[in-house]
Amino acid sequence: MKAIPNCMYHSRNQLCKTPYGAVAAGQMIVFSAYPERERGTERILLWIGRDGEEPDAIPMRWHGLAGSRDRYSVNYTPETPGLYWYYFTLDTADGPRYVVRGYGGCCEIDDTLRDRYQLTVYDGSYKSPAWFGEGVTYNIFPDRFCRDRAPVQPEGEGVAERVLHQNWDDTPVYQPDSNGEILNNDFFGGTLRGILQKLDYLESLYVRTIYLNPIFQAYSNHRYDTGDYKRIDPLLGCEKDFRELCAQAAKRGMRIVLDGVFNHTGYDSRYFNARGRYQGEGAYQSQQSPYYDWYDFQQWPDKYSSWWGIYTLPQTNETNESYLSYIIDDADSVVRRWLRLGASGWRLDVADELPDSFIARLNAAARREKPDAVIIGEVWEDASNKIAYSERRRYFQGGELDSVMNYPLRDAILAYLGGGTAEHFAETMECIRENYPHDVFYSLMNVIGTHDTPRALTVLGITQEEWKLSREERAAFTLPPERIESARRRLKLAAVLQFTMPGSPTIYYGDEVGLQGFEDPFNRRTFPWEREDRDLLAFYRRLCMLRAESETLAKGELRFLRSNGSLLRYERRTAHARLVIMVNRGHQEVKAHVDALYAVDMIDGFKEFTETDSRGLRVTVPPETALILRCGGTL
Repeated sequence: MKAIPNCMYHSRNQLCKTPYGAVAAGQMIVFSAYPERERGTERILLWIGRDGEEPDAIPMRWHGLAGSRDRYSVNYTPETPGLYWYYFTLDTADGPRYVVRGYGGCCEIDDTLRDRYQLTVYDGSYKSPAWFGEGVTYNIFPDRFCRDRAPVQPEGEGVAERVLHQNWDDTPVYQPDSNGEILNNDFFGGTLRGILQKLDYLESLYVRTIYLNPIFQAYSNHRYDTGDYKRIDPLLGCEKDFRELCAQAAKRGMRIVLDGVFNHTGYDSRYFNARGRYQGEGAYQSQQSPYYDWYDFQQWPDKYSSWWGIYTLPQTNETNESYLSYIIDDADSVVRRWLRLGASGWRLDVADELPDSFIARLNAAARREKPDAVIIGEVWEDASNKIAYSERRRYFQGGELDSVMNYPLRDAILAYLGGGTAEHFAETMECIRENYPHDVFYSLMNVIGTHDTPRALTVLGITQEEWKLSREERAAFTLPPERIESARRRLKLAAVLQFTMPGSPTIYYGDEVGLQGFEDPFNRRTFPWEREDRDLLAFYRRLCMLRAESETLAKGELRFLRSNGSLLRYERRTAHARLVIMVNRGHQEVKAHVDALYAVDMIDGFKEFTETDSRGLRVTVPPETALILRCGGTL
């Protein structure tokens, strides 16, 4: 039973707000406030309303005493999905006061209206597919993971000549050409059949979802400049290879999620066709092209909207019916076609630049094709209250996104391991937990590295001065021996945090074997087969096994325990089991107590804790060490 808070209102205390966090439309909420008696309260009003609308003022009724405080309560039922905001006003003998959001969910009482509380209201009839959040995800940058043969120049419509690395261990091209452009047209020749050959490896990591960065024909090695949405890039393989990969993965209990790049196409594409490599007329070639209305030309053909002003990424009009039919609605649309051929979902690139109507329509089409298809958005911030291009987004209100890439978790992990406090980490996660619908929170793509970020091991080991290195210096940089061991220990701590939070722990290929690198393209080096960091890999395998075998880590409730400074403590709990996670990022051992009679460290597997006193089980956490304690008995 939660204790009455030491402030008038605390949004995370169920004595103040029931149920916790986000609610379904039509679900009654009980709000309770506990002003101090000596304040001389005469009236309390709850002010609540949908985003952009005037709030309603609802009187709260006195319901007697709660300890030394008065208790005022009111019931409220939001009828429609949306983002709601609320606060309280307090009429006292000294005049009116505002009760607004403070740090950690506890209120502050002020003379002016400041930060309001957020209430996320979603469509309770819409359910995110549970399968994604319950398992481990492995993120592959296809050109750099594994090849089954030496690369040769591909042939066929639309294919440009490419720079091919015969040596798998080359450094990716990072220098601009004679025109000052970085073309990203050097390829190492990773293939779908190469991935197929490594399914045993992925199975040894208990992977349940393989998330592939773009696989469709494109000019660039990253393939975010789509050339043809309906053709596998010939250097990667063919449609038959894709179907076989999906089928063989399914036999091992794995699913494939594809990267959908629908905000823009390639300059060198079937649809824009600025270089004339494709048959038929693209929008750049003719205003009579069937694709002309897909784009926004200010002055045809050379002046058009493009993603972040990059001319090679002409931006699409996601409200154009022809485009919507091709990507979403037709029986052979891009979204439906690849689901039918074996994919289980889509990750939407730059989701905040896609209209809500587009995402909702895509989601509905995906569900028609495959009822348990998952739709994941690339959103870098708190996606529940995201504003993009002056518009509040509706991602989680029902029928749009099932999940997002959990960059706030990544940022919180790296900040904590870089010297931040355990309290700040806990607060970051509690904000997300409070704002996101439960199904979404348990389906998040929990990343610590992606193709858009420097490698985690590098971030955890470099100095501030090394961030200033030139491109040439970055290309050759590896962590010096005196720092690599500390960076590896921190990466292990990061992985423990990643694997013990609700959501799908997502490994960016190579992080588990110690790949290093700054930003693109150094974070996209080839996988170092036969040169893996075996100790690090064994640690990841242990975490993957724990995650795969633990219902508590997949579905258990999350509760942060009292933490301070370098020591972070939280628990995951079901009706039948309890795990306490303790992470010490500091350089000194920390002694702590756990409310249990005995515990076993699930990482070590053999380390037991049995020494108790009147405060509980005594535990010593060594420096730069994490424990996952399976606890038994309570005091």
